[in-house]
Amino acid sequence: MKAYIFPGQGAQFVGMGKDLYEQSEKARELFEKANEILGFRITDIMFNGTDEDLKQTNVTQPAIFLHSVILAKVLGDDFKPDMAAGHSLGEFSALVSAGALSFEDGLKLVAARANAMQKACEIQPSTMAAILGLDDFTVEDICHQLTDIVVPANYNCPGQLVISGTIAGVDAACEKLTAAGAKRALKLNVGGAFHSPLMEAARVELEHAIVHTEIKEPICPIYQNIDAKPYTDPAKIKHNLIAQLTGPVRWTQTVMHMLEDGATSFTEVGPGNVLQGLVKKVDRAVATSSAALPQ
Repeated sequence: MKAYIFPGQGAQFVGMGKDLYEQSEKARELFEKANEILGFRITDIMFNGTDEDLKQTNVTQPAIFLHSVILAKVLGDDFKPDMAAGHSLGEFSALVSAGALSFEDGLKLVAARANAMQKACEIQPSTMAAILGLDDFTVEDICHQLTDIVVPANYNCPGQLVISGTIAGVDAACEKLTAAGAKRALKLNVGGAFHSPLMEAARVELEHAIVHTEIKEPICPIYQNIDAKPYTDPAKIKHNLIAQLTGPVRWTQTVMHMLEDGATSFTEVGPGNVLQGLVKKVDRAVATSSAALPQ
């Protein structure tokens, strides 16, 4: 069974999507439609901008989404997922690619999500840190003990869990987790505490947009971040999408469930190959690849 996976924030690079634009008329049309919807030429930033331009949340999220979704659309009949999942932002890419959301609605939601998250970051300074070489239970337990807000945010693979919270909370957790045996506690260069209760203002804002957006039944089950389980029911998909902003990304568990349900290969659709590396950390033997334009 073929699993298709879609990357999240951090996978961006200057030049992303340029080959699609140059080689496919369909891709060009979709990129130009995106420029219109967004009200600025995101293609100029993606193809020829600077790393700094591309790192702004209101650019990064739509850019990664567009690269992933347009590549899936251009694959045409070669895109035949038996199951799909996306990491954080990638969940929106997975839903559009699997036909649950229209291209236009997906892009509008991603742009709204990026702006809402940016605003939430400005309300309270906050951050994230990657904890390497420690089991999930120990990380959860130490976060739970602290009085400042700090929570497990991204279960990326065994031995790699990203925590999220106030600056004081994350600093205190890093100190305690290092003392508890973490190989590294690495603060991340991010604008805020994504996938934590500090994103509540963004969740409320995005909830309104999601509730008023049509979601159809996808062509395959979508394994959603909030509980790593497969969904095809539009009402449940909406509920999980809303919960995603303040809840953790259970990527390790998602990959495990996909393997248990019969996944024999994982194809990453979009920029980079980060997710393939995370899949290999769960099962070294499973086949992974990057989606590419038909030659």
